[in-house]
Amino acid sequence: MTDNISELEMRRKKLLFRGGHRGTKENDILMGRFMEKHLSTLTKEQLDTFEALINEVPDADFFKWATGKEQAPAQYDTDVLRMIRELSNA
Repeated sequence: MTDNISELEMRRKKLLFRGGHRGTKENDILMGRFMEKHLSTLTKEQLDTFEALINEVPDADFFKWATGKEQAPAQYDTDVLRMIRELSNA
């Protein structure tokens, strides 16, 4: 079990860095707020979803979806994106 926890913690650290260096200040702020509040408690499946947002979604699309200016495609319209959106509207 310790190896599994260690693996998740290492993954969280990598995501913390990558999520905070998206390329635009606005997205860095959105991701930063989300990671500060939720990263330590995300499940493995939620980490997969968050990683997909970081790796697959262009910055401009992410910003529009995270701020609710546009609806995300179904594959990205997840609980993780909704958590990010809630913080962006707070």
